Amino acid sequence: MNQILSTENNSKGKGKKSKIRNRGPIEISQILKFFSIAILIFGVFMIGSGSYSMYKESTKKAENTKPVIYVEQTAEAEVSLKVAHDKALAKIIYGWNEEEKTEVPCNGKKEMETKIQMPIGTNTLIIQASDVNGQEIEYKKVYTIEGNININVEPQGNNLKISAEGKNQLLYMTYRWDQEEETKIDINDNQIEEVIEIPKGLHTLTIIVVDENNETETKEQEVNGVTKPKLKVTTDGSNNFIIKASDEQGLTRVEFIINETEKYRLDLTKAYESVEERKEFEYSYPLHDGENKLEVTIYNESNVSETFKARVNK
Repeated sequence: MNQILSTENNSKGKGKKSKIRNRGPIEISQILKFFSIAILIFGVFMIGSGSYSMYKESTKKAENTKPVIYVEQTAEAEVSLKVAHDKALAKIIYGWNEEEKTEVPCNGKKEMETKIQMPIGTNTLIIQASDVNGQEIEYKKVYTIEGNININVEPQGNNLKISAEGKNQLLYMTYRWDQEEETKIDINDNQIEEVIEIPKGLHTLTIIVVDENNETETKEQEVNGVTKPKLKVTTDGSNNFIIKASDEQGLTRVEFIINETEKYRLDLTKAYESVEERKEFEYSYPLHDGENKLEVTIYNESNVSETFKARVNK
């Protein structure tokens, strides 16, 4: 009996031990399952957060895109302008040089196209396009068109030189400042050069040239009339040369060279506090023994210069 009881007790004990051993794997499985779910949720969150960041970045990049300008010369004196974008266009303007600009109505479209006539001569086409977000792009290109009549304007000292050349004989040329009465010059040749005086200040010059076939070419240009500084170089006997200069706008710098090797530069804007003090200037410098080859250049506020060259013996 004792053995039987002992055996039952052991079997019961063994049963209890078996149950205790089986609880370990169940708890581990539950823990693993919990962490698997947590990692899955965290992964989904990270993917979602990353996707949202990528979406925000791509949206920001899309907002910063700019219109694209395409320009192609389709005829001898014509270019085709096309502007395309992924958003609605707000404004397109174009013009030649610094003249008045022309606006192309966009009406909220994403793509616009128009034809632009090219003027005779060398001119710069300027195009600006912007979208509804204010993103803007600019295009500039120089075009040269040879016509039957070509007009060129260039400064010559305090004056302006007008030159015109035609494939056919030119009959006459007229020019006027602003809305004043025009001046007529007969030509009866294939070319002409005329030097005219520039009035002070900003003015608009209009030039018209007509050839024997009654073909007409017009050129309009803004000109800012300024005068050259006055410059005089003398000696005080034999030891020094003296620079005397003046300008109504004010002088900015003086440069002089002695015998092509010694170069000097005086910045008058640093030497004098006000423009009034720079309207007149005098400066002396020692001469070298023997021959002195001098070259003196002065500049005013408009960067207009005057140069004096001379040979002086000491």
